[in-house]
Amino acid sequence: MLTVSKVQVSYDGSRILRDVSLEVAPGKVVCLMGRNGVGKTSTLKAVVGLVATDSGSIRLGASELTGRKPEDRARQGLSYVPQGRDIFPNLTVMENLRIGAVAQGRKIGSDLDRVFTLFPVLKEMTQRKGGVLSGGQQQQLAIGRALLTRPKFLLLDEPTEGIQPNVIDQIGDTIKKLRDDGLGREEGLKAVAEIGGAIQALRKEGEIGILLVEQYLDFCLEIGDSFYIMDRGSVVAQGAIAELSNEIVKQHLTV
Repeated sequence: MLTVSKVQVSYDGSRILRDVSLEVAPGKVVCLMGRNGVGKTSTLKAVVGLVATDSGSIRLGASELTGRKPEDRARQGLSYVPQGRDIFPNLTVMENLRIGAVAQGRKIGSDLDRVFTLFPVLKEMTQRKGGVLSGGQQQQLAIGRALLTRPKFLLLDEPTEGIQPNVIDQIGDTIKKLRDDGLGREEGLKAVAEIGGAIQALRKEGEIGILLVEQYLDFCLEIGDSFYIMDRGSVVAQGAIAELSNEIVKQHLTV
């Protein structure tokens, strides 16, 4: 269980996050929603340690992560695919894929075959520079790189940004397979075709948990188990995805 409790964050003296609390269970997809500028990305960065917290607690199972360095949190099982993907444009696809696992001292072995099963297009482009890939292909590369760290929980920031609607549907199918089957199960590996989107996080065996920042409402309704909505740095609504009513959408999500 990834548990965020009453987290507060300030930038240059201005309070950005106000007592943010949420939970992500293994095998569940949790959608973090809200209008632009309400603190969603800051929440993800606080979880992975890229911004310091003023107060509150971030726990992964029984381990307290608050105050620990980002690389320590990654070794505990958190994997973050940021908005903009942050691949290395001058490295090849293969070099990009290997670098996350190598940084953690892992041998990728059969894990690489699993990633190529999930994202066949990457296998065809192993020697191409990351910077020449399309946006959708770069998203797949960022996801594949994260999977090679064998994460327990995946944090995705706007995975559908700039991706065509038909590809978004493919991403949704892939997230559901990863959530239900886990990367280590054969069915999940066979079911996925080439996608141009964003997913990630799983454990070495079993199920994965996904915390997803997303603006595309239909995408969240399709693949989410539960939701949290933020406004002005606070969580203002939460519940099962089936409870995301038109009234809540109109109040907190429409512009």
